[in-house]
Amino acid sequence: MSAPIAPTNSPVSTPTTRAPGFAGLLTAEVIFGTVLFTVAFGLFFYLARVVFLYHSQVFDDWGFAQMDQLRAARPWTLTLVKFLTFFGSIWFFVPVSLLIPYLLHRRGFTRYAIELLVSMGGGFALNQLLKFCFHRDRPSTALLAQYGLSFPSGHAMMSMAFYGCLAWLVVQYGRRWGIGAVLIVFCLLIGLTRVYLHVHYPTDVVAGFAAGAAWLVMLRTGIRVFWKEKKVVGEAASVSE
Repeated sequence: MSAPIAPTNSPVSTPTTRAPGFAGLLTAEVIFGTVLFTVAFGLFFYLARVVFLYHSQVFDDWGFAQMDQLRAARPWTLTLVKFLTFFGSIWFFVPVSLLIPYLLHRRGFTRYAIELLVSMGGGFALNQLLKFCFHRDRPSTALLAQYGLSFPSGHAMMSMAFYGCLAWLVVQYGRRWGIGAVLIVFCLLIGLTRVYLHVHYPTDVVAGFAAGAAWLVMLRTGIRVFWKEKKVVGEAASVSE
């Protein structure tokens, strides 16, 4: 007696059937990452030339003028801006950059915890290196006393490293695009507060966002390669995707 033949419409998926879908997602991520890195790096390089080679202040003057008009028309925004800018400061990032990875690790998302830690630690180191290399003084019209150099903005770059990384994680894990969009918008608002307060030139802020985005793409690429290598050699990798 011949063995029974399995139904052709069986719902069981095989590695062969899953491979095209995974390859498509991977290709889309690679393309998006490549485009984002190219645009971010190109924008940062362009702004560096505008500021340090051509010494142009057209964009900076325009950005300050827009914020000055807003402050004059709506004085109450100053209080709101001072509140928002705190969420891009080192006083906020140091504790939450330790607390959130700890909570992620406790929930079993060790890879995500490490990714956020490296994003913040590496982003801070890169920001300080860029500030040292370009050595631009802060605006003399600052409404708040701020120390350190100006280009690129640390608030903007670290906000992109933190909120941008969180946005990626919530989209990757839960497909929560709305939360991801809110995080990115909040990040951009923090950058605008620096221009509003005249503690950074607009070019500093845009350059900070560009550098932060480029750093996130490099980090994401490195994390993927690192975790693949760990799985190949058989090390422990109890991380949920």
